[in-house]
Amino acid sequence: MLVLRRQPGESFRIGDNVEIRVLSISRGCVKIGVVAPREVSIYRTELGELNRSALVSNWSDERNQASLRALAGMLRPRATAPKED
Repeated sequence: MLVLRRQPGESFRIGDNVEIRVLSISRGCVKIGVVAPREVSIYRTELGELNRSALVSNWSDERNQASLRALAGMLRPRATAPKED
């Protein structure tokens, strides 16, 4: 694991086309921005765990299918870029 120290306003790059920006730090929380092409998938790890749990469940259960549709809606890229503070 690579560990970096960055201050608000600083950034680092992953490969040629992904930039990670530190937007702010307050009360033990770090707000970051990710600049990447649309074809690069970005997942929050907690959603990945939820998705993995859904994959092993019973696909024929109507409740599970509704949950998967809701999850798919959350994972779709948003049409507008997030505002920076």
